[in-house]
Amino acid sequence: MNTIKAALICQGSVSSQWTIEAMKKYFEVVDELSIKHVETVIAEKSIEVLHHGTPLQPYDCIYAKGSYRYESLLRSITEACFDRCYMPIHPETFSIGHDKLLTHLALQRKNVPMPKTYVTTSIASTRGILEKVTYPIIMKFTKGTQGKGVMFAESLTSASTLLDAMDVLKQPLIIQEYIETGGVDTRAFVIGDQVVAACRRSAAEGDVRSNIHAGAEGEKIMLDAKSRRIAVDTAQAVGADICAVDMVQGPHGPLVLEVNLSPGLQGITKISGVDIAAKIAAFLYEQTRLRKTSQKKEKEVAVLEELGILGDKASTQKISGMIVPAEMRGERLLLPKNVTHVAELREKDELQISVEKGKIDIRKL
Repeated sequence: MNTIKAALICQGSVSSQWTIEAMKKYFEVVDELSIKHVETVIAEKSIEVLHHGTPLQPYDCIYAKGSYRYESLLRSITEACFDRCYMPIHPETFSIGHDKLLTHLALQRKNVPMPKTYVTTSIASTRGILEKVTYPIIMKFTKGTQGKGVMFAESLTSASTLLDAMDVLKQPLIIQEYIETGGVDTRAFVIGDQVVAACRRSAAEGDVRSNIHAGAEGEKIMLDAKSRRIAVDTAQAVGADICAVDMVQGPHGPLVLEVNLSPGLQGITKISGVDIAAKIAAFLYEQTRLRKTSQKKEKEVAVLEELGILGDKASTQKISGMIVPAEMRGERLLLPKNVTHVAELREKDELQISVEKGKIDIRKL
Protein backbone atom coordinates (compact mmCIF):
# COMPACT_ATOMS: atom_id res chain seq x y z
CA MET A 1 0.00 0.00 0.00
CA ASN A 2 1.29 3.47 -0.85
CA THR A 3 2.18 6.07 1.76
CA ILE A 4 -0.92 7.03 3.74
CA LYS A 5 -1.12 10.76 4.36
CA ALA A 6 -3.26 12.46 6.98
CA ALA A 7 -3.99 16.02 8.08
CA LEU A 8 -5.53 17.52 11.18
CA ILE A 9 -7.23 20.87 10.61
CA CYS A 10 -7.54 22.48 14.04
CA GLN A 11 -6.99 25.50 16.28
CA GLY A 12 -3.77 24.16 17.77
CA SER A 13 -5.13 23.19 21.20
CA VAL A 14 -3.43 20.77 23.59
CA SER A 15 -5.99 18.12 22.61
CA SER A 16 -5.07 18.60 18.96
CA GLN A 17 -1.36 18.27 19.71
CA TRP A 18 -2.03 14.99 21.54
CA THR A 19 -4.02 13.74 18.56
CA ILE A 20 -1.30 14.69 16.07
CA GLU A 21 1.39 12.88 18.05
CA ALA A 22 -0.82 9.80 18.27
CA MET A 23 -1.55 9.89 14.53
CA LYS A 24 2.17 9.90 13.75
CA LYS A 25 2.36 6.35 15.14
CA TYR A 26 0.02 5.15 12.39
CA PHE A 27 0.29 7.43 9.36
CA GLU A 28 3.51 7.94 7.40
CA VAL A 29 2.70 11.63 6.93
CA VAL A 30 0.73 13.79 9.37
CA ASP A 31 0.33 17.53 8.77
CA GLU A 32 -1.14 20.04 11.19
CA LEU A 33 -3.10 22.71 9.31
CA SER A 34 -4.18 25.78 11.26
CA ILE A 35 -7.82 26.49 10.56
CA LYS A 36 -6.98 30.19 10.87
CA HIS A 37 -4.97 29.91 7.64
CA VAL A 38 -7.44 27.75 5.70
CA GLU A 39 -9.92 29.19 3.22
CA THR A 40 -12.24 27.83 0.58
CA VAL A 41 -12.90 29.11 -2.91
CA ILE A 42 -16.38 28.18 -4.12
CA ALA A 43 -16.90 28.25 -7.88
CA GLU A 44 -19.72 27.08 -10.14
CA LYS A 45 -18.45 23.52 -10.48
CA SER A 46 -15.94 23.09 -7.67
CA ILE A 47 -14.83 23.97 -4.16
CA GLU A 48 -11.11 24.47 -3.63
CA VAL A 49 -9.44 24.41 -0.22
CA LEU A 50 -6.38 26.58 0.32
CA HIS A 51 -3.87 26.62 3.18
CA HIS A 52 -1.71 29.75 3.36
CA GLY A 53 -3.04 30.52 -0.12
CA THR A 54 -1.83 27.24 -1.62
CA PRO A 55 -4.21 24.47 -2.79
CA LEU A 56 -4.45 21.63 -0.32
CA GLN A 57 -2.39 18.61 -1.34
CA PRO A 58 -4.13 15.21 -1.64
CA TYR A 59 -4.65 13.43 1.68
CA ASP A 60 -6.05 10.00 2.47
CA CYS A 61 -7.53 11.22 5.76
CA ILE A 62 -8.51 14.68 6.99
CA TYR A 63 -9.81 15.24 10.51
CA ALA A 64 -11.27 18.75 10.60
CA LYS A 65 -12.45 20.26 13.88
CA GLY A 66 -12.89 23.60 15.58
CA SER A 67 -15.23 25.74 17.63
CA TYR A 68 -18.68 26.92 16.53
CA ARG A 69 -17.09 30.13 15.22
CA TYR A 70 -15.64 28.11 12.34
CA GLU A 71 -18.86 26.24 11.52
CA SER A 72 -19.26 27.62 7.98
CA LEU A 73 -15.61 27.11 7.10
CA LEU A 74 -15.54 23.58 8.49
CA ARG A 75 -18.62 22.67 6.50
CA SER A 76 -17.23 24.07 3.25
CA ILE A 77 -13.88 22.31 3.79
CA THR A 78 -15.66 19.02 4.35
CA GLU A 79 -17.99 19.54 1.39
CA ALA A 80 -14.89 19.93 -0.79
CA CYS A 81 -12.92 16.96 0.57
CA PHE A 82 -15.46 14.42 1.83
CA ASP A 83 -15.57 12.35 -1.36
CA ARG A 84 -11.80 12.49 -1.86
CA CYS A 85 -10.61 11.01 1.43
CA TYR A 86 -11.81 9.66 4.77
CA MET A 87 -13.29 12.33 7.05
CA PRO A 88 -14.93 11.34 10.36
CA ILE A 89 -17.51 14.14 10.36
CA HIS A 90 -20.06 14.68 7.57
CA PRO A 91 -20.35 18.17 6.01
CA GLU A 92 -23.86 18.93 7.32
CA THR A 93 -22.85 17.73 10.79
CA PHE A 94 -20.97 20.95 11.46
CA SER A 95 -24.19 22.91 10.99
CA ILE A 96 -26.17 20.42 13.07
CA GLY A 97 -23.67 19.94 15.88
CA HIS A 98 -22.98 23.65 16.36
CA ASP A 99 -26.65 24.58 16.54
CA LYS A 100 -28.61 23.24 19.50
CA LEU A 101 -31.92 23.52 17.65
CA LEU A 102 -30.68 21.51 14.65
CA THR A 103 -29.16 18.98 17.03
CA HIS A 104 -32.48 18.43 18.78
CA LEU A 105 -34.27 18.11 15.45
CA ALA A 106 -31.77 15.49 14.26
CA LEU A 107 -32.15 13.54 17.51
CA GLN A 108 -35.94 13.71 17.34
CA ARG A 109 -35.93 12.20 13.84
CA LYS A 110 -33.97 9.20 15.18
CA ASN A 111 -36.09 8.90 18.34
CA VAL A 112 -33.20 9.75 20.65
CA PRO A 113 -34.56 10.72 24.11
CA MET A 114 -34.04 14.33 25.21
CA PRO A 115 -35.68 16.91 27.50
CA LYS A 116 -38.81 18.68 26.22
CA THR A 117 -37.61 21.70 24.24
CA TYR A 118 -39.24 24.92 23.03
CA VAL A 119 -37.81 27.23 20.35
CA THR A 120 -38.76 30.88 20.02
CA THR A 121 -37.66 33.91 17.99
CA SER A 122 -39.77 36.73 19.45
CA ILE A 123 -40.20 38.20 22.91
CA ALA A 124 -43.99 37.88 22.70
CA SER A 125 -43.95 34.15 21.92
CA THR A 126 -41.25 33.55 24.55
CA ARG A 127 -43.29 35.26 27.26
CA GLY A 128 -46.25 33.08 26.33
CA ILE A 129 -44.15 29.94 26.79
CA LEU A 130 -42.67 31.20 30.08
CA GLU A 131 -46.18 31.57 31.48
CA LYS A 132 -47.11 27.92 30.87
CA VAL A 133 -43.92 25.93 31.56
CA THR A 134 -43.09 24.22 34.84
CA TYR A 135 -40.16 25.74 36.71
CA PRO A 136 -37.24 25.63 37.00
CA ILE A 137 -36.19 25.80 33.33
CA ILE A 138 -33.04 26.16 31.25
CA MET A 139 -32.75 29.06 28.79
CA LYS A 140 -30.00 29.08 26.17
CA PHE A 141 -28.97 30.41 22.80
CA THR A 142 -28.86 28.00 19.86
CA LYS A 143 -25.14 28.69 19.37
CA GLY A 144 -22.38 28.17 21.89
CA THR A 145 -20.26 25.47 23.52
CA GLN A 146 -18.75 24.53 26.89
CA GLY A 147 -21.81 25.76 28.76
CA LYS A 148 -21.61 29.34 27.46
CA GLY A 149 -24.98 30.95 26.86
CA VAL A 150 -26.79 28.54 29.21
CA MET A 151 -28.90 30.10 31.99
CA PHE A 152 -31.02 28.73 34.81
CA ALA A 153 -34.38 30.27 35.76
CA GLU A 154 -36.13 29.03 38.89
CA SER A 155 -39.28 31.12 38.48
CA LEU A 156 -41.29 33.20 36.01
CA THR A 157 -39.83 36.34 37.53
CA SER A 158 -36.20 35.28 37.05
CA ALA A 159 -36.98 33.94 33.56
CA SER A 160 -38.53 37.27 32.56
CA THR A 161 -35.48 39.15 33.85
CA LEU A 162 -33.15 36.89 31.87
CA LEU A 163 -35.31 37.30 28.79
CA ASP A 164 -35.02 41.09 28.95
CA ALA A 165 -31.23 40.79 29.06
CA MET A 166 -31.06 38.14 26.31
CA ASP A 167 -33.32 40.14 24.00
CA VAL A 168 -30.49 42.64 23.48
CA LEU A 169 -28.59 40.04 21.43
CA LYS A 170 -31.58 39.34 19.14
CA GLN A 171 -30.86 35.60 18.86
CA PRO A 172 -33.27 32.64 18.75
CA LEU A 173 -33.81 31.09 22.17
CA ILE A 174 -34.27 27.56 23.39
CA ILE A 175 -36.31 26.91 26.52
CA GLN A 176 -35.84 23.45 27.95
CA GLU A 177 -37.32 21.58 30.87
CA TYR A 178 -34.89 21.31 33.74
CA ILE A 179 -34.03 17.78 34.83
CA GLU A 180 -33.11 17.75 38.51
CA THR A 181 -29.82 15.88 38.80
CA GLY A 182 -28.08 17.86 41.50
CA GLY A 183 -25.87 19.50 38.87
CA VAL A 184 -24.62 16.13 37.60
CA ASP A 185 -24.43 14.92 34.03
CA THR A 186 -22.58 12.29 32.01
CA ARG A 187 -20.18 12.75 29.13
CA ALA A 188 -19.66 9.80 26.79
CA PHE A 189 -16.83 9.90 24.26
CA VAL A 190 -17.91 8.11 21.09
CA ILE A 191 -15.55 6.80 18.41
CA GLY A 192 -17.21 4.87 15.61
CA ASP A 193 -19.83 2.58 17.12
CA GLN A 194 -18.30 2.45 20.60
CA VAL A 195 -18.18 4.56 23.75
CA VAL A 196 -14.46 4.51 24.55
CA ALA A 197 -14.63 6.53 27.78
CA ALA A 198 -17.18 8.16 30.05
CA CYS A 199 -17.21 10.37 33.11
CA ARG A 200 -19.76 11.81 35.50
CA ARG A 201 -19.44 15.56 35.92
CA SER A 202 -20.62 17.53 38.95
CA ALA A 203 -21.18 21.28 38.62
CA ALA A 204 -19.23 23.69 40.77
CA GLU A 205 -21.16 25.03 43.77
CA GLY A 206 -23.74 27.58 42.68
CA ASP A 207 -23.52 26.60 38.98
CA VAL A 208 -25.85 24.32 37.01
CA ARG A 209 -23.32 23.81 34.22
CA SER A 210 -21.35 20.62 34.61
CA ASN A 211 -18.62 21.46 32.10
CA ILE A 212 -15.08 20.76 33.28
CA HIS A 213 -14.06 24.09 31.69
CA ALA A 214 -16.59 25.81 33.96
CA GLY A 215 -15.05 24.36 37.11
CA ALA A 216 -16.96 21.10 37.34
CA GLU A 217 -15.42 18.00 38.88
CA GLY A 218 -15.44 14.61 37.21
CA GLU A 219 -15.21 10.94 38.07
CA LYS A 220 -14.74 7.83 35.96
CA ILE A 221 -17.83 5.70 35.36
CA MET A 222 -18.87 2.63 33.38
CA LEU A 223 -21.98 3.37 31.37
CA ASP A 224 -24.81 0.86 31.26
CA ALA A 225 -25.75 -0.71 27.93
CA LYS A 226 -28.74 1.59 27.37
CA SER A 227 -26.68 4.75 27.90
CA ARG A 228 -23.96 3.47 25.57
CA ARG A 229 -26.52 2.72 22.88
CA ILE A 230 -28.11 6.16 23.21
CA ALA A 231 -24.69 7.84 22.96
CA VAL A 232 -23.80 5.92 19.79
CA ASP A 233 -27.28 6.54 18.33
CA THR A 234 -26.79 10.25 18.98
CA ALA A 235 -23.45 10.33 17.17
CA GLN A 236 -24.93 8.50 14.20
CA ALA A 237 -28.01 10.76 14.17
CA VAL A 238 -25.87 13.86 13.67
CA GLY A 239 -23.34 12.15 11.35
CA ALA A 240 -20.20 12.12 13.51
CA ASP A 241 -17.75 9.23 13.88
CA ILE A 242 -15.94 11.13 16.65
CA CYS A 243 -17.73 13.28 19.23
CA ALA A 244 -18.73 13.67 22.86
CA VAL A 245 -22.33 13.23 23.96
CA ASP A 246 -23.66 14.88 27.12
CA MET A 247 -26.58 13.23 28.93
CA VAL A 248 -28.54 13.49 32.15
CA GLN A 249 -30.54 10.85 33.95
CA GLY A 250 -34.25 11.55 33.56
CA PRO A 251 -37.22 9.88 35.29
CA HIS A 252 -37.35 7.19 32.60
CA GLY A 253 -33.71 6.90 31.60
CA PRO A 254 -30.90 8.89 29.94
CA LEU A 255 -31.74 12.12 28.09
CA VAL A 256 -29.33 13.74 25.62
CA LEU A 257 -28.50 17.41 26.18
CA GLU A 258 -26.04 18.12 23.38
CA VAL A 259 -23.24 16.91 21.12
CA ASN A 260 -19.70 18.30 21.06
CA LEU A 261 -17.87 17.84 17.75
CA SER A 262 -14.56 19.15 19.07
CA PRO A 263 -14.39 17.96 22.67
CA GLY A 264 -11.36 18.60 24.84
CA LEU A 265 -9.34 15.50 25.71
CA GLN A 266 -7.46 16.59 28.82
CA GLY A 267 -10.24 16.29 31.38
CA ILE A 268 -11.80 13.01 30.28
CA THR A 269 -8.40 11.42 29.57
CA LYS A 270 -7.21 12.19 33.09
CA ILE A 271 -10.47 11.09 34.70
CA SER A 272 -11.02 7.91 32.70
CA GLY A 273 -7.40 6.82 32.36
CA VAL A 274 -8.09 6.10 28.66
CA ASP A 275 -5.66 7.39 26.03
CA ILE A 276 -8.40 8.82 23.85
CA ALA A 277 -5.98 10.48 21.41
CA ALA A 278 -4.46 7.06 20.69
CA LYS A 279 -7.91 5.56 20.11
CA ILE A 280 -8.83 8.41 17.75
CA ALA A 281 -5.61 7.90 15.78
CA ALA A 282 -6.11 4.13 15.54
CA PHE A 283 -9.70 4.60 14.37
CA LEU A 284 -8.76 7.19 11.75
CA TYR A 285 -6.06 4.90 10.38
CA GLU A 286 -8.30 1.83 10.25
CA GLN A 287 -11.12 3.69 8.50
CA THR A 288 -8.65 5.19 6.03
CA ARG A 289 -7.12 1.78 5.33
CA LEU A 290 -10.55 0.24 4.79
CA ARG A 291 -11.50 3.05 2.43
CA LYS A 292 -8.35 2.60 0.35
CA THR A 293 -8.87 -1.18 0.25
CA SER A 294 -12.47 -0.68 -0.86
CA GLN A 295 -11.37 1.70 -3.61
CA LYS A 296 -8.83 -0.86 -4.81
CA LYS A 297 -11.51 -3.55 -4.98
CA GLU A 298 -13.84 -1.24 -6.88
CA LYS A 299 -11.11 -0.65 -9.46
CA GLU A 300 -10.54 -4.40 -9.75
CA VAL A 301 -14.25 -5.00 -10.29
CA ALA A 302 -14.32 -2.26 -12.93
CA VAL A 303 -11.47 -3.97 -14.78
CA LEU A 304 -13.27 -7.33 -14.60
CA GLU A 305 -16.44 -5.74 -15.92
CA GLU A 306 -14.51 -4.28 -18.85
CA LEU A 307 -13.13 -7.75 -19.58
CA GLY A 308 -16.67 -9.14 -19.52
CA ILE A 309 -16.00 -11.31 -16.47
CA LEU A 310 -18.78 -9.66 -14.48
CA GLY A 311 -22.30 -8.98 -15.65
CA ASP A 312 -25.19 -10.98 -17.03
CA LYS A 313 -22.84 -13.51 -18.66
CA ALA A 314 -20.62 -13.89 -15.61
CA SER A 315 -21.85 -17.44 -14.95
CA THR A 316 -20.19 -18.62 -18.18
CA GLN A 317 -16.88 -16.88 -17.43
CA LYS A 318 -13.80 -17.93 -15.53
CA ILE A 319 -11.50 -16.00 -13.21
CA SER A 320 -7.86 -17.06 -13.12
CA GLY A 321 -4.93 -15.58 -11.29
CA MET A 322 -6.79 -12.74 -9.60
CA ILE A 323 -4.78 -11.35 -6.67
CA VAL A 324 -6.72 -9.72 -3.83
CA PRO A 325 -5.92 -9.00 -0.16
CA ALA A 326 -7.36 -11.50 2.32
CA GLU A 327 -10.43 -9.97 3.96
CA MET A 328 -11.24 -11.50 7.33
CA ARG A 329 -14.18 -11.25 9.67
CA GLY A 330 -12.67 -12.47 12.90
CA GLU A 331 -11.03 -15.72 11.83
CA ARG A 332 -13.38 -16.25 8.87
CA LEU A 333 -12.31 -15.60 5.30
CA LEU A 334 -14.66 -13.53 3.13
CA LEU A 335 -14.60 -14.24 -0.60
CA PRO A 336 -14.82 -11.33 -3.07
CA LYS A 337 -18.32 -10.73 -4.41
CA ASN A 338 -17.32 -11.41 -7.99
CA VAL A 339 -15.84 -14.81 -6.99
CA THR A 340 -19.06 -16.05 -5.39
CA HIS A 341 -20.99 -14.58 -8.33
CA VAL A 342 -18.99 -16.39 -11.01
CA ALA A 343 -18.99 -19.64 -8.97
CA GLU A 344 -22.76 -19.23 -8.48
CA LEU A 345 -22.43 -19.87 -4.76
CA ARG A 346 -25.55 -19.24 -2.71
CA GLU A 347 -26.29 -19.31 1.00
CA LYS A 348 -27.14 -22.86 2.21
CA ASP A 349 -25.26 -24.47 -0.73
CA GLU A 350 -23.31 -27.57 0.28
CA LEU A 351 -19.60 -27.20 -0.32
CA GLN A 352 -16.70 -29.62 -0.48
CA ILE A 353 -13.65 -27.96 1.06
CA SER A 354 -10.06 -29.23 0.89
CA VAL A 355 -7.48 -27.36 2.94
CA GLU A 356 -3.71 -27.53 3.28
CA LYS A 357 -1.18 -24.95 4.38
CA GLY A 358 -1.49 -21.90 2.16
CA LYS A 359 -4.19 -23.41 -0.04
CA ILE A 360 -7.99 -23.75 -0.02
CA ASP A 361 -10.00 -25.61 -2.64
CA ILE A 362 -13.79 -25.08 -2.59
CA ARG A 363 -16.20 -27.00 -4.80
CA LYS A 364 -19.96 -26.73 -4.93
CA LEU A 365 -21.74 -30.07 -4.58
